[in-house]
Amino acid sequence: MESIGTYLRRRREERNMSVGELSRATRIPAATLCRIESDQFDDLPGEVFVRGFLKAYARAVTLPVDDVLARYTSSRRIAWVTPLPFTNPIQRPHNRRFGVAIAFVLLLILFTLAVSIVLKPRGRDLPQELSSNDAAPTSALLS
Repeated sequence: MESIGTYLRRRREERNMSVGELSRATRIPAATLCRIESDQFDDLPGEVFVRGFLKAYARAVTLPVDDVLARYTSSRRIAWVTPLPFTNPIQRPHNRRFGVAIAFVLLLILFTLAVSIVLKPRGRDLPQELSSNDAAPTSALLS
């Protein structure tokens, strides 16, 4: 079986078209057409562009587009590579759980400290002389 490039070149020559004429008809650069006819698809921009070039080429030389694309696909051996999942160490779930646990413990300690400061009796902090003097005027006001 002949290659897709050879097949397209043979069909172009049967139509008595030069590469320049085909380039003007398809608006594909002549260098790109030469690469297609030489089966140098790796030198072309990308798979989507190559398929577009082949469609335009097939239409210009009045070939069935589906047949040309099928020939191209069967001639190319495309290795399908499954990318490995990228894991970011910061975004791993067990690290996040550990960080949440640490934050919860720290907040619990701060909350306990704040409650102990607020609820601490004030009379025990004062010196003995001040705490006994302060008690007398308060009891006199209450009576």
